Formats: sequence, structure tokens, C-alpha cells
Amino acid sequence: MKFWLQKDKWISSALNTLVCLLGCSIGDFGTILYFQYYTDIKSIIIIMPIAILNGILTSILLETILLLKTMDFKNAFKTATGMSLISMISMELAMNLTDIMLEGSLKLSLSSIIPVLAVGFIVPWPYNYWRLMKYNKGCCG
Repeated sequence: MKFWLQKDKWISSALNTLVCLLGCSIGDFGTILYFQYYTDIKSIIIIMPIAILNGILTSILLETILLLKTMDFKNAFKTATGMSLISMISMELAMNLTDIMLEGSLKLSLSSIIPVLAVGFIVPWPYNYWRLMKYNKGCCG
């Protein structure tokens, strides 16, 4: 039980999860908004995989940029691409499924953004804590 009670690790994993959430949501929301406002495509089957991929790519880009403060580009990119795909995919799926449940499709509105972000944070956070405790690796490094 002590494994799950490390306050400093919960805080650290929460910060890692927030960085991942920021990166993922930029690509995910951007993709959804693009399809919502600039195309006639409304198919979840088409939009969702593109939104997930773009979310993962922007998360890697953001993490690479943040890591450039402490390392060269090659190592920053290698570290960023080594982030946990399990965390990012679970975050992306949780966000998109929450949006679909709230809006009936992949469509962003002011009323759906906060719940989508909250679920996107909560779903991968315990995994990120576990990974930090077990391997001493955050979801973003």
C-alpha cells in the first residue's frame, strides 16, 4: 500500500501528465477544430485517428522544445520520442471518447473543453505515477 502513498511522486507525475496533456490537447483540439470549421467531414472514424496522431506528435514536439533547455536537439528528441505511448494513447482516447459522449461527435464547444481536459488528465495519471515509481521514468522522459 505504501507504493501508492508517495506524495512527491504524485506531484511529479501530475506535472508530467499536465505537460503531456498540454501537448496532446494542442494537436487533438486543433485537428478537431480544423475538421469542425474547415471541412464537411464529420466522420468519427476519419477524424479520431488523425486527432490522436496529431496529439501525440504535438506532445513529442512540445517535450522536445522543453528539453532543449537542458540537452542538445538529438537527445531532446530521443527522450521525447521515448515518452510513454500507453499514457498518450490512453489520454487521447479518453479525451475523444468524452467529447463524443458530451457532444455526440468529435466537436469542441466551450462546455466540453473542461470535462475533456479533466478526463484526459485523470485517466493516465495513475499509470504515470506507477511508471515513475517502478522505473523512475515520467510519462515525459
